[in-house]
Amino acid sequence: MSVARTTRLNALLQRELGDLLKVYVTPALPELLVTITEVKVAPNLRDAIVFFSVYGDGDEERNQDKAMRLLQEKRVAMQKALASQIVLKYTPVLRFKYDPTPAKADRVMEILAELDLPE
Repeated sequence: MSVARTTRLNALLQRELGDLLKVYVTPALPELLVTITEVKVAPNLRDAIVFFSVYGDGDEERNQDKAMRLLQEKRVAMQKALASQIVLKYTPVLRFKYDPTPAKADRVMEILAELDLPE
């Protein structure tokens, strides 16, 4: 599969999974904001790693664990929904992985704000 096609498929899956989060995740975890930050589909289209981030008050690690458990629980239902919305020879098996990048960026911004540097 060409690189351009894989890139388009990654973007399509990211957008569709973001919409599916509204159905499967948000009602169960209304206190958290779970977002899909990236999707990487394997060249054979049979597997996809879905990177997600979690925003919410409280313990970041606990929120991450709650979101991961729920995503794993809803994985099969989300794959079936994807299969009905996107026509592919194979619907990729979703594997979820936490993406710490947004949390790290927030921390950097906090440190910069604390420095109180003149513009």
